[in-house]
Amino acid sequence: QVQLVESGGGLVQTGGSLRLSCAASGRAFVMGWFRQAPGKEREFVSAISWNGGLTWYADSVKGRFTISRDNAKNTVYLQMNSLKPDDTAVYYCAAERDLAFSTTPAAYDYWGQGTQVTVSS
Repeated sequence: QVQLVESGGGLVQTGGSLRLSCAASGRAFVMGWFRQAPGKEREFVSAISWNGGLTWYADSVKGRFTISRDNAKNTVYLQMNSLKPDDTAVYYCAAERDLAFSTTPAAYDYWGQGTQVTVSS
């Protein structure tokens, strides 16, 4: 069992930046970030392979968000720049037990409790 704890959310103005962190209690392979806005389904944001060599992004965040990981600290990060009001959501960290990448929430085995990101206009 792997526990995930997110941090770094908050309130920021349009065009601002935030850095989310996700600390894992154990080893996880593919790790990702999802987000869920009120009244909407949880959607894929970004993911990273176990060694950090491969990264994936949703089209809506490509060029603005950067995912990275530090395996020595069992931590994954999401640097979010040029934030927009549409980025407002609860952001969830997720992890898979295997190496297969997926944008589907059901493919992920472990989830954090989420951190709120609010972008004001």
